[in-house]
Amino acid sequence: MAQQNVTTTIDLLRHGEPVGGKKYRGQIDDPLSELGWRQMREAVADHCPWDRIVTSSLCRCQDFARELAERHGLPVAAEPRLMEIGFGEWEGRTAEELMAEDQQRLFRFWSDPLNNTPPGAETLHEFEQRVIAAWDDLLQQHAGEHLLVVGHAGMIRMIVRHVLAMPLENMFRLRVELAGFTRIEVEVYEGQQLPRLIFHGGQPA
Repeated sequence: MAQQNVTTTIDLLRHGEPVGGKKYRGQIDDPLSELGWRQMREAVADHCPWDRIVTSSLCRCQDFARELAERHGLPVAAEPRLMEIGFGEWEGRTAEELMAEDQQRLFRFWSDPLNNTPPGAETLHEFEQRVIAAWDDLLQQHAGEHLLVVGHAGMIRMIVRHVLAMPLENMFRLRVELAGFTRIEVEVYEGQQLPRLIFHGGQPA
């Protein structure tokens, strides 16, 4: 029997600016602003190397993903497990508002998120469980394909952290720009996975 050697390429694309600007949005379903649409269209331009598109079910990701899929005749599917982390009582609030109440609150969260979960928020362990379960399913169901996954900064951080085997508490050290691309290749040889981060914050080629 021939040895199996399959490489799957997944491009992760963060959404553009949503209506309402910068805040701890989490799972609030704000649509893209005019600037957000422009950011995503310019990031992709006429480039389309993908076999299919998978998107977070939130509209700031899904609306653009469906437009792009229709333009290029690609299959597209929404995956709720790729939604952004839930920020609980912080959702809808800006960093300035939170810091006005407690100047050190955000520093504690970013530096030690495992022990400083916002009130009512999804824990990092819960977030990891659902995002990586979706990631593993994508690799299994679409082995050998080139996928575009449209999602969120937290989702992209979690996947990159997983691929690089970073400690969970360090995931917020990764910066993810609006409408920024990350590419990951996963080679499977005789049942063993070898994932590689090809670029982060670059452009697809």
